[in-house]
Amino acid sequence: MTFLLFVVSAGGAALAWRRGARWIAGVLALLAALACWRLIGHLGWWLVGGGALPVSAVGWHLWSRSSARVVRWSARSRRKSGVASSIDIARFASATAMRRKAAFVRPELAALPRSERGPIRTLDVAVALCRVGAQRVWASVEDVIVPVGGPRSGKTGWIAGRVIDAPGAALVTSTRTDLLELTAPLRSSRGPTYVFNAVGLGSHPSTITFDPLTGCKNPVTAAERAGDLLVSGSHGGGGDREFWDAQARRVLAAFLHAAALGDLSMREVLGWVTSPAEAQREIASLLRTSPAPDYAEDATQFVTTNDRTRTSITSTIMPALGWLTSPAASAAASGEHPFDVEEILASNATVYLLGAEETQAAPLVCALTGYIAREARRLAATRSSGRLDPPLTLALDEAALISPVPLPSWTADMGGRGVTIIGAFQSRAQLIARWCETGAAIILNNAAVVMVFGGTRDRDDLAFWSALAGERDEPVTTTDLHGRTFSRTVRKVPVLPLAQIANLPTGHAVVYRRGIPPAVGKVLMVWRRRDVRAHARAIRGEQRYCQLRVRRDVVVEALLDWLATRGPDRYGDSASRFRDARADRRDEAAPAAIDAAPNVIALPGRRP
Repeated sequence: MTFLLFVVSAGGAALAWRRGARWIAGVLALLAALACWRLIGHLGWWLVGGGALPVSAVGWHLWSRSSARVVRWSARSRRKSGVASSIDIARFASATAMRRKAAFVRPELAALPRSERGPIRTLDVAVALCRVGAQRVWASVEDVIVPVGGPRSGKTGWIAGRVIDAPGAALVTSTRTDLLELTAPLRSSRGPTYVFNAVGLGSHPSTITFDPLTGCKNPVTAAERAGDLLVSGSHGGGGDREFWDAQARRVLAAFLHAAALGDLSMREVLGWVTSPAEAQREIASLLRTSPAPDYAEDATQFVTTNDRTRTSITSTIMPALGWLTSPAASAAASGEHPFDVEEILASNATVYLLGAEETQAAPLVCALTGYIAREARRLAATRSSGRLDPPLTLALDEAALISPVPLPSWTADMGGRGVTIIGAFQSRAQLIARWCETGAAIILNNAAVVMVFGGTRDRDDLAFWSALAGERDEPVTTTDLHGRTFSRTVRKVPVLPLAQIANLPTGHAVVYRRGIPPAVGKVLMVWRRRDVRAHARAIRGEQRYCQLRVRRDVVVEALLDWLATRGPDRYGDSASRFRDARADRRDEAAPAAIDAAPNVIALPGRRP
């Protein structure tokens, strides 16, 4: 009788819970527990345990089968309205969850004794994404992060904060100087900062230079460099365009390899492309010592082919060398201030690459980005853990415009090598225009985090992001003319309608993070950070002090001049000495002011 009561109560509790009768299910579960306790008292623990074992096995099977799992997921989605709950964030995207991965993503740091490294900070192993209520959402440093949003939607302000927080070296690309001016002052306290300004933006001269022929004595490097230079002029597609791109890559790789073997410059490469017949003997002589005989065949085939084919290949190569007509780009590619990638990584340096598509400097910026990233990957292979520690951060703002590196392959490989990729784009349509439909799908599939900011107006893009969020059940109550309830039903509606995504406020983003449903949170803009504001206040304090000192000197000089007119014998020498000393101070302050210019942070709405 007791056993029958237990079976009936347990079955009734399960049925009531499934039908949504929570109170009845609780009462029946309590009866089942009492009956189970009576059974234990009568039969003994060993007999009840032996009988519970097969029952538990059957229950586990029913709980873990596909149909039960789908039903639970659907119920959970309805309960959470289709978005990430606080428990989801705490389990998979919290600071605690990220620190649990420290031994894997930062093996060299985790291996150090606690007395040497101290407690592991979340910023050492993770990237801050946004804040949802009182919780902060994080992503691992090995994850690929893709922010997408229109102009002035908050992408740059968020990326600047990630550059400041980067635990190791960082490479930053931008079409403007705002990332440099916002982050360089604080990054300089962590390591040296370098600027590669191939377009002459602002008043920031290049402090490092990069010759595209660097390393091209190696045939493999020459092929990679040719691909980097040409990719900025390629916008996906297939057919004839893909064929001519491949032919141009073969020819340009052979010319780069020949110029590197002869210790020549990119000017000679440009001359070979425009007048190949005149340089045939020189190219053949240089490639005679190459370890790759195929390059000599490629160069000979280009020179001896018909005019129509040669013209098509030349027209494909020439956009990759258009930066040679720019004085700023030519100076940045002179090789006058070389650098060592291993030293940059060891010193936690920050390299800022400034470019603009209309100045034809994109091939040069793309080549430098590819060179640093591939050298970092090669150095990571020499580490015992197979990854860089601390990781290298690639913050690629406007990557599709000025640095269209091969992200479809990089996003699949670089994360495991200790390279954090943050690639920002204006829209999904921009990804498709640069890397075609297949390449854009590969990048988004490889990205562990996609952050959608506001500003998107393309219906296809909005429908894509809305479909990723899924649907939820919305209760619908039907009433009669007198307001009395007639029926209650549910209908399927998008979790995030198109209009909500399009009209996201500035500073907010929809976060699609692997492992949890989408979350809508507020991102921290760089100009609201405490360290940035503190630095800005210090700069303003120094400027006010300098202004007060200048005013004091003006007043003292005027007073001494007045006294000198009254008593030239007594005050004339003092006025002259003070005037000369003030002039010397002005001459010394001018270079210092120029050096301190990048250290000024301009906050929105406030003068530095």
